[in-house]
Amino acid sequence: MTAPFWETTPLTEMTTEQWESLCDGCGRCCLHKLRDDDTEELHYTSVACRLLDVKTCQCTDYAQRHRKVQDCITLTPEMIPELDWLPPDCAYRRLSEGRGLPQWHPLLTHTAQSVIIAGESAAGRCISERRAGALEDYIVRWPGLPAEESL
Repeated sequence: MTAPFWETTPLTEMTTEQWESLCDGCGRCCLHKLRDDDTEELHYTSVACRLLDVKTCQCTDYAQRHRKVQDCITLTPEMIPELDWLPPDCAYRRLSEGRGLPQWHPLLTHTAQSVIIAGESAAGRCISERRAGALEDYIVRWPGLPAEESL
């Protein structure tokens, strides 16, 4: 039996399709974050980008997201080690750190629902920036915790 691509292909050599399939669709990276100017401390919020469907955690306009949201970031293999705000269970982060996929990842379970069942998804736990007030009122810890600690 052949090993899966994420175990044999370095992030820098993955095809676009392989790279995109690593995203588990948790929506945590689409939540706004605040960084303290003095201490550099990172604070997660439960406020989602206006394009994120807060029930499904799917981008409502993925193809045009950069045009509609100027600060939307396209992840690249080179930037992953530098991003301290990626969730601890993010597949990009885990593979970059030499860890495997979490057992609930859709590439292993063959269902997107496994992310929600594991408590990894922001689905149902966030509010759209269109409805939220000041970001400071929505500071939460769970986006920065491993799934088993975030429930």
